[in-house]
Parts: sequence; structure tokens; C-alpha cells
Amino acid sequence: MPIRGPDPTPIDIPEFQAQALDALRQPLETGEVAISRANHRVTYPARFMLIAAMNPCRCGRASDPGFTCRRGPNTRCAAEYQTKLSGPLLDRIDLNIEVPAVTAADLILPPPAEGSKEVAARVAAARAVQAERYAALGLYNVTTNSASPAAILEEVSKPDKAGLSLLRDAADAMRLSARGYHRVLRVARTLADLDGAEKVGRVHLAEALSYRALTDEARRAA
Repeated sequence: MPIRGPDPTPIDIPEFQAQALDALRQPLETGEVAISRANHRVTYPARFMLIAAMNPCRCGRASDPGFTCRRGPNTRCAAEYQTKLSGPLLDRIDLNIEVPAVTAADLILPPPAEGSKEVAARVAAARAVQAERYAALGLYNVTTNSASPAAILEEVSKPDKAGLSLLRDAADAMRLSARGYHRVLRVARTLADLDGAEKVGRVHLAEALSYRALTDEARRAA
């Protein structure tokens, strides 16, 4: 979540200047940042994980049941706010998750069956599998799916027949760019690794595509 200086108050990502946000596009894509000054150009490593949050609209209540925005229809108010993020930036964000408001009833629910310790163990196992996969291919500098070259990714992430059909239909319906297509494959391959599955299946692609649904909605609203 973006934090401003020493003040721990979180800021919605659309509140940052568009120029600052779009400057993230290169390092998100390549893991590097290039700085050019006069006759010199220097490239620095800049691989990082971007975690950001935003309300559905400026007041944060567009999705509240029964709420009517004074700016106009709730959908229009939300679209105007959310489209402050450029399409190319959204295309580089792999996971978009809508988090509903927590109710008092939610607070008394029992804890989830799988805790942080169990999740951490699954993640560690999946990362080990990925490192072994790329080492076997001679790519010793690649240890995760996120760093895999596109051509190699397509080979190690070939879906089964049902998954391929779903991916083909979704690519047309969601107007996936080449970048979006490969990002879906990366997420699906990682989900399969977390499941301990050798092959990327329809269920993994369906979940990966669901994480891009909000990006697709924002584009259509724009």
C-alpha cells in the first residue's frame, strides 16, 4: 500500500500524479530503470513488488448497497475515479482483487483452516519447483515464473485442452494484449505450482483470468 513519507496514512494509488505512476511502467516490465542525462544513460536494477490499494470511488462508497452518489450514477463516479490509472499501467498489474467492506458479522467468523505458516510452506515449495525448472533448462539466473522469458514461459505453461479453449475465448472477450496474455500465463503457471500440478489446467487459467477482470471492467468503463 502506498505510504507518504513518515505519515502512516495510506493514500489511494489514483491520488498520485499520473507522471509518477507511469514512471513505474518500465521497472514493472523489465525489472530495470534507465536514467538519461545529457550524453549519459545508466541502467539500474529495480525489480520490486508493487502493492497498491484504492477505493472504488473518491468517497469510497460507490459499492455500498443503497448509496446514491451526489456526483451522478455510482457507476459513472467509480469509472471516473478508477480510470485515473492508465491502461498500460493496469496491464502490468497481475492481480486485481476487489475487497468488500468488513461487517461486524465477519469479525466473529472462525479463522481460516489454512494459516500463514501453511501458506508460507506452500509458497516456499512452489518457488523451489520453479528454481529447479529453470535450472534444468540452463537458465540459472531465472528462479521464478515472473522472470521467465516469454518464449520459455509459453513452453512450460502450455495448458491442457480445456484450458487452451478457455484462454482462447478469454483473450478475445477481454481483448488481452500480448503482455496481458503472458501475464495470465505466468500467474496460471504459479497457481499450478502452488497446487503441485505439473500441467496448467483450466482451473488455474480461470483463476488467473479472474484477477484481470477488474482491469477489463475499468477499460470498458473508460
